[in-house]
Amino acid sequence: MGSASASSLPTSAGAGENLVLILDFGSQYTQLITRRVRQLGVLSLCVSGTAPLSSLTGLRPRAVILSGGPHSVHASGAPSFPEGFLDFAAEAGAHVLGVCYGMQLLVQSLGGAVEAGERQEYGDMEVETTATSSALYGENGVGNRQSVWMSHGDEVVRLPQGFEVVARSVQGAIAAIEHREKRFYGLQYHPEVTHSTQGKETLRRFLFDVCGIKADWKIQDVLDEEIKNIKSMVGTDEHVICALSGGVDSTVAATLVHNAIGDRLHCVFVDNGLLRYKEKERVMSTFNSDLHLPVTCIDASEQFLSKLKGVKDPEMKRKIVGKEFIAVFDEFAHMLEQQTGKRLEYLVQGTLYPDVIESCPPPGSGMTHSHTIKSHHNVGGLPEDMKLKLIEPLKLLFKDEVRKLGSILNIPESFLKRHPFPGPGLAVRIPSGDVTEGNALEVLRQADEIYVQAIRDAGLYDTIWQAFAVLLPVETVGVQGDQRTYGYPVILKAITSEDGMTADWYYFERKFLADVSNRICNNVRGVNRVCLEITSKPPATVEWE
Repeated sequence: MGSASASSLPTSAGAGENLVLILDFGSQYTQLITRRVRQLGVLSLCVSGTAPLSSLTGLRPRAVILSGGPHSVHASGAPSFPEGFLDFAAEAGAHVLGVCYGMQLLVQSLGGAVEAGERQEYGDMEVETTATSSALYGENGVGNRQSVWMSHGDEVVRLPQGFEVVARSVQGAIAAIEHREKRFYGLQYHPEVTHSTQGKETLRRFLFDVCGIKADWKIQDVLDEEIKNIKSMVGTDEHVICALSGGVDSTVAATLVHNAIGDRLHCVFVDNGLLRYKEKERVMSTFNSDLHLPVTCIDASEQFLSKLKGVKDPEMKRKIVGKEFIAVFDEFAHMLEQQTGKRLEYLVQGTLYPDVIESCPPPGSGMTHSHTIKSHHNVGGLPEDMKLKLIEPLKLLFKDEVRKLGSILNIPESFLKRHPFPGPGLAVRIPSGDVTEGNALEVLRQADEIYVQAIRDAGLYDTIWQAFAVLLPVETVGVQGDQRTYGYPVILKAITSEDGMTADWYYFERKFLADVSNRICNNVRGVNRVCLEITSKPPATVEWE
């Protein structure tokens, strides 16, 4: 997964003295550990657990957390930290905490023994403190119990010399270990998930009481440092281009860069004919009136829709939208160069930290590491002859941190809380359908607007992570006005989530659903059936295509 080097760190954010490194070994919760540490006011960075030791050159972390992972330490090709890592940690004076697989890897590397457990432990489990005094749990903790989240088949059966067991599961498995003199610690469970009821407190104690770290990482520091970096990077006569999607990430990135270099930033917003109801008017109003960004709006709807005519395959629709966007963006860039008489040097992207992390293959996959940002956050594969250098001011931030940064930049709160919207737009919300057939797009826009506005009116918008309507491109029979009708079915979707990686469907009251269904069927011509999706992620994804 992703990696960081000393040169990429924001120096004013306390990266030198109070940095926590997360070595990732493939756990689905690795990003969550990184976020939990940041929520405690400490800068944390996620690096590949198998990256070469040279990638850590220049870093002196106060703590290193070894993540969990799906592997067994006995399996051939199981991921391990690089040779010399333990010496690196010792020289840096860093405390090392192994979590789940990370604890087993630490134990095995130091001469202990890990074997397949007689009884596997998955899900909620109680653990009991067994030590009178421990670094992780404090004083007088013997007999104290807490509910934790377990996920392991192997277990530690023999500790390396100098280690002490400080907690066991109710089944007798070793749940927490310490070697305070050597600064090694281990938890067999996941303290970062909410199911571990005292997990955040354990992390807090480890960071502040054990490691002596100060909570000095602030979003304001990131803003100040990024503006300084951009000013030093972009020459006084150089120009920068940015494609605005109307979403939070690109808008925050553009606003930050605009604060740094002013109107040498040139933004473009493309109407591809696949936007939501009055989307163009709403976002352009925010760009112009509230943020005063230099934005050119290009209406390319006919260009996009003509290329999508007759296309039903979802992947083909995505590729067409991406290709046409590149063509429009390229044309705009050439026009700008003619107007300014200068070659554009930089491209602003709203790349977030999860994109950096996820751009690399998981440890133990046998694949080599790559640090290329995921294609859906690039502009889609820009023409090679453009050769633009990237400015990615948000690349070390998570979504919630980007919203905090946007708030400091005085971006309206209502805009920052907007629900996510896919790059291909409504093209992927008419699954396996030709978006140009009949009036499908307009029907979907109207139904979606009624639904989302009802959510706003009910005061639920900020509670829900994402809500939208999907139109199925089939005709179903109905009765309206004493006549048989054939109309589209509309699917309503609403989910709750912390980060979009997993999600649950939102539980609406029956009256709300009845009112929305009636309003859609009565006001949107062409719809005679409204359904509700009640599937979590996994197994479903958020979007239908």
